Amino acid sequence: METVTQELYNPHAFIAVRRIDSNTQENTFPIYKATDIENVLNRMNILEQHLEESNKQLGQIIDNLTADGWYSETVDKADVLRDICEIVNHTPTQTLNWTVTLTVSGSSEVNLDEAKDFDVRYHLADNLSVDSNDFTTEVDSWDIDYVDSQDWQ
Repeated sequence: METVTQELYNPHAFIAVRRIDSNTQENTFPIYKATDIENVLNRMNILEQHLEESNKQLGQIIDNLTADGWYSETVDKADVLRDICEIVNHTPTQTLNWTVTLTVSGSSEVNLDEAKDFDVRYHLADNLSVDSNDFTTEVDSWDIDYVDSQDWQ
């Protein structure tokens, strides 16, 4: 394998590669840009790292499948599950559904000539939002059931 300096490297260079068709066993010679091959090589590197980590985790699980490990009469199911979750770096979760009644108060500035006919319910339906501040809570829907008053100051 020959290497070049960064100054001589051309990411837009075209490279012909021999590829064997898995069905016909015929040789083809598609042309790729250097950047396309870089993407393939980077993906292969990530997959190799993932495969290495997965094999390590599988090895740890297999190592525990012994009479002295998880098959021991003194080992509780919860301990086995906790160990497996730790090995595969998994945090088990459960979704809890909920319904909340929320009271919100606030104010809206409205042009004076629109105040008499202003419908705060439609205004709030268009401009108020209910959301979550984290990635584990999802607000599926919300609705304005009742607007208590339209008291203009």
